[in-house]
This record gives sequence, C-alpha cells and structure tokens, in this order.
Amino acid sequence: MNNTPGTGEATPPSRGRLLIGGLRGSSGKTIITLGIIGSLGQRGVPVTAFKKGPDYIDAAWHTLATGAPCYCLDVFMADADNVARQFASKSPDPGIAVIEGNRGLFDGVDEKGSFSTAELAKLLNAPVLLVVDATKVTRTTAAMVLGCRNLDPELKIRGVVLNQVAGKRHQDIATRSIEEITGVPVLGAVPKLKKVQAPERHLGLVTPEETPDAQRWVFQVAEQVGPYLDVDRIMEAAYSAGGFQAPVAKPDTGYRVAHEVRIGVIKDSAFPFYYAENLEALERAGARLVWIRAVDDPELPEVDALYIGGGFPETHGNVLSGNIRFRESLKAAVGKGLPVYAECGGAIYLGRRLYYQGGVHEMVGVVPLDFEFCPRPQGHGYTRWRIDQENPFYRVGTEVRGHEFHYTRVRGFDPEQAETVAQVLRGEGFGAAREGVRVNNVVAFYGHVHALGSPEWTQGLVRAAERYSLTRP
Repeated sequence: MNNTPGTGEATPPSRGRLLIGGLRGSSGKTIITLGIIGSLGQRGVPVTAFKKGPDYIDAAWHTLATGAPCYCLDVFMADADNVARQFASKSPDPGIAVIEGNRGLFDGVDEKGSFSTAELAKLLNAPVLLVVDATKVTRTTAAMVLGCRNLDPELKIRGVVLNQVAGKRHQDIATRSIEEITGVPVLGAVPKLKKVQAPERHLGLVTPEETPDAQRWVFQVAEQVGPYLDVDRIMEAAYSAGGFQAPVAKPDTGYRVAHEVRIGVIKDSAFPFYYAENLEALERAGARLVWIRAVDDPELPEVDALYIGGGFPETHGNVLSGNIRFRESLKAAVGKGLPVYAECGGAIYLGRRLYYQGGVHEMVGVVPLDFEFCPRPQGHGYTRWRIDQENPFYRVGTEVRGHEFHYTRVRGFDPEQAETVAQVLRGEGFGAAREGVRVNNVVAFYGHVHALGSPEWTQGLVRAAERYSLTRP
C-alpha cells in the first residue's frame, strides 16, 4: 500500500487528529474512545469520529456520542486515495478527528500487516494513542509498548492509556516502567469500571438501538472514564500531528438521476448496519431516502427501490415474522418488479425461513433459501467477487470488494437451484464460490460494500430506481 501523501490542499493546523489503537481486539478501545470524545465535547472541542475497518456497531456508538455521522476508513474496500480524501473532507475545522482502530495495532490481512491500523495511521500521518490492557501485568506493559514502537519506528506512538488498572500501586509501577523504558508518556490510567462495561454478543457490542437508554450510557462513559484521562496532553498529541495532504480529487463522473427517486432504507433495531458514506452517496446521486421499519411499520410505503442492510434478524425473528402485513406487502412489491438490494441480514430476511436456537421464523419468502444460525462464524473478513451474470445493479465483469461477518449459513445451498450473479474470489458468500442470489429485480448478497470503493453500487441502485419509477405499474 502506498502511504505517501498525495498532492493537494494541506490540512489546516487548526485540525487535530488522533488514532486510538490497541494490542488486540476487545482491549477497551471503544470505551476509551468514547471517553475521549465525551471529554473533548465537554470542553467545547468539535469532534468528528472515524472508525477503521469494516465495523458498524462501534461507529454507531461514536455517532451517538458526537451527534454526527461516524465515517469508515478502510483502505481494502475504498483504496488509500479515497480514504485520505474522505478523511480530509470530513475532519472538523477547527476541531479534532478521533479515529478508533480495529483489532491489534499491526494486525492486517497477512504477515506484513497490510491494511492494518498502523498502516492507516501512517497514511493519515496520525499520532497514535495506544490502549494497553494492564490486567495482571506491570513492567510487562513496557515490553508491549516497546515492541510496538520498535516494530515500526515510523509510527508516531505519542501516548499510552492503561486500561483495567487494579489500583494506585499497579498504576504507578506500570506508568514508571513504560515512561522510563520506552520514553512514551502515559496519558491515562483507567481502573476497572463495572458500570461502563459494554454488553457484547456474537457480532461484538450490542447496538445502540437495542440498548436501553443508550444516550445516558454514553454520557456515563464520558463521566466515568474522563477523570482518568490527561485530556490536556491528549489534545496536545492530537494537535502535534503535523502536515497532511489529501490527493487531489478526481472529476466527479458519477451518475445522477434526471428526476428525484425514492429509495427505501429499512433501518431499525433489526437492520441498523449502514455506512454513512453509502447513504450520502445515494442522496448525492439524486435519491430521496425513505426510512422504513420492518419491525413495526404496517406495510411497505411506495418507493422506487429498496435497500436492506445487515443486522440481527436472528434476534428479532419473532417480531419480523409476526409483522405479517409488512412481509406480504414487501413480497407483493417484489412481484411487481421493485428493485431490492440486500446485504447479509437483509438477505436472510428475504429468505423463506430462519432457524435460530431451536425456533423457526417465517421470513419474506422472496429468496428461495432457508437460513440457519450457527455457533461459529460462517463468513468473516474481507471479500471480493466478480459479477458474471446479468442483474439490475452491476455490469457483468465488475469486480467488487467488501466484507462479511455472519453466523448464519444456507441450509443445503445448491447453486443449481438458486440463480446467482457473482463468482467469489475471496470469502465465503453463499457457498460453492457463489454470491448474489437473484430473483426478478432482487439481488441478495452476504457481503457488504462501501460506496467509496464501489461507485458502481451507487449508480446501479439509483439507475434501477429510475427505471422502475418510469415503468411502475
């Protein structure tokens, strides 16, 4: 990956930036990030949140904390130039861009750490604040920090936040060890705070949509974590970032509809997984988004196309199955030719039945497949697929990059009994190296896409909506 900044307009000095990294997943990065965002907000510092990697749930919590969209920075899906331009255009001026990394600092898709949090930090010339889980270790924390610093000396590790500190003695020994051995300052030491432990399940944190009084919990995190952070020095680290130049933007050649089209988006507690960039891209292309709730809307409103993202249909099986009128209205609209693009949870919802923890839930019944929930992930990681069959959204030959993370699988998938539109080059898809099950103007994928790296997705969806709007019965 090329990390050399391109030529273009430099980020003004009034813009600070800081990347929150960790030694592993589930090390407390999200809690510390929310604490920093809350502390900056209390000081009146404008903050825009970013999340590295293919993640919806952490980003949703950041959105709740800032009151504004959290944007995804993923070089695999969107490429380095697009990520750099997106970051420059969305960073607050004045203010601080707070970026939460993912997994361990150097963990990528291979032994070289390609597409890792560290590589993103270098791409954006962002200072790194390293979260170190200090559970049952003292001086060894210095070895962890020293290893990170020496593994890549180009990385700007500007501070450490100790997490899960057991007491003052524990904190003092770990702090002195890190600062004396590595020279990296400790800018916070957060004890074990039971009241702010985030609830988790199979895909990570529980979503804000399913957390009672989620806004209050975010405030509580800021109140509980903030006092243990040296916010002044964290701000100094953020504003010490130095120069950053985003590559010059390419001319915008994206398709725009001749007249406004209405694209429905099913967004509720069952289907909350959408990148802000995807929704903004549809609006820029001339779509008016119509928000729809499959869990309790009485029926599908009149729209020109429908976008169903991912989520947790398995934990909402009774509710989704019980909303019979809505399911029937959606199935009827598909029968009339409504274009529908579905991802992961949306694909499951369009299927016939969902088997989950001994129960069976009736779904929409458009896609001729049954799905079952499994105890282990059935697809997890970056994906690539090549479109090789005609469909309403992508041209044949298009190569698409995305990601998948699902515990469900198709019961007895047989590609001879389900029309698919793409060959899987990386990942799992529906099985048998196939992706994208098509029925009429519906295509359901297991993989998620990002609009910055897949402009064909945006154009395909708005074009399909435009065609349908002109021929709707």
